[in-house]
Amino acid sequence: MTVRKGPTTRTRVREVTPERVRERRDDLATEEPLEIRVQAGGERRTLAITMRTPGADFELAAGFLHGEGVAGPGGIAAIGYCTDEDVPPEARYNTVTVRLEAATLPDLPSLDRHFMTSSACGVCGTASIDALRARRPAVPPGADGLKIAPAVLYELPDRLRAAQSVFGKTGGLHASGLFTPDGAQVAVREDVGRHNALDKLVGWALLDGLLPLRDHVLLVSGRTSYEIVQKAVVAGIPVVCGVSAPSSLAVELAREFGLTLAGFLRGERVNLYTCPERIM
Repeated sequence: MTVRKGPTTRTRVREVTPERVRERRDDLATEEPLEIRVQAGGERRTLAITMRTPGADFELAAGFLHGEGVAGPGGIAAIGYCTDEDVPPEARYNTVTVRLEAATLPDLPSLDRHFMTSSACGVCGTASIDALRARRPAVPPGADGLKIAPAVLYELPDRLRAAQSVFGKTGGLHASGLFTPDGAQVAVREDVGRHNALDKLVGWALLDGLLPLRDHVLLVSGRTSYEIVQKAVVAGIPVVCGVSAPSSLAVELAREFGLTLAGFLRGERVNLYTCPERIM
């Protein structure tokens, strides 16, 4: 019988405090591999194997492919768990096949090698700055007319935290949340990997026909890396906030593409690293 694992896994733990030692049950964030296969025409290839938290697997695959330039809006015909003969029953729910609308597989360098990515890191270095320029032209600061009050940003971390149901059980998950300029929650996704959480969010928007995500604010629960900004740029998100620090490459990329990048969003404080014109 094939067992489909959920986002949490139960274990036993010995809790030690100055007052007592006791055995109790604990919930862990599940971490399992997900193999992403792409199919077009009569050809099928493995594009990536990533460590993720089970749940929203189809969104994760769609978002990953969108970020890598493999599938844009309208480019996915179907997504399903793989039933190929080479996939053992116990791995069925850890293998996803994405059937593309294209007649043949895209001729991309990323298809020439299999990625093995951890939950802590995205697929680094697969999209160049030139490729990003071709896919998503930079938006001059202020050209979109988007304005967000600082008070709105201050409320977002608490709203994201309140929506993290699995984090509440395990304390071990990252989250990406999408909000409107007035702070209303649109969607939240969780994963052991911060890049996966964002891929799930973008994949949800892609499959629902909501891309590009203009007039939205993205909040990530950890630091903001180059890959996070890259995925936001491709998805058309104009404002990215993090509760921790951004990296130097993230700031450079955000500045070039006219994205407002905010960090250390905690309490009533935020650092605006690029395009502060939108926050006023």
